[in-house]
Amino acid sequence: MTMTIHCDIASAEREIFSGLAELVVATGSLGDLGVSYGHAPLLTSLVPGPIRIVKQGGEEEVYYVSGGFLEVQPGIVSILADTAIRADDVDEAAAIEAQKQVEQELANQSADFDYTRAATRLAEAAAQLRTLQKIRKTLGK
Repeated sequence: MTMTIHCDIASAEREIFSGLAELVVATGSLGDLGVSYGHAPLLTSLVPGPIRIVKQGGEEEVYYVSGGFLEVQPGIVSILADTAIRADDVDEAAAIEAQKQVEQELANQSADFDYTRAATRLAEAAAQLRTLQKIRKTLGK
């Protein structure tokens, strides 16, 4: 029997996942990291991108987070995100449109342009699209 760790993913609005996992893979501020049973305690910030969970029995689920924190304690992984959604619920057309809109805003900057806000929106749209691509690659679509 494979050893598991309890995983919770919550956003500001609601808890999106709670259950046992063999492996949790996330993108921290210093790069990708994988957490499984017996991992050392850890606290890291997360960048926008996918969270991949290999559940007990090998089934995989992918979620998108817009940033937040991942904490590892003995027997539990907690992910607290600003926004967390199931990757299947990501609207690809909206993400592509948001990316195009921000790129256009960057090209046509005005005096009251907020570069930081635009860069954040662009990073989130790109992360959502990467999440969708990762799902398609995983599922062979």
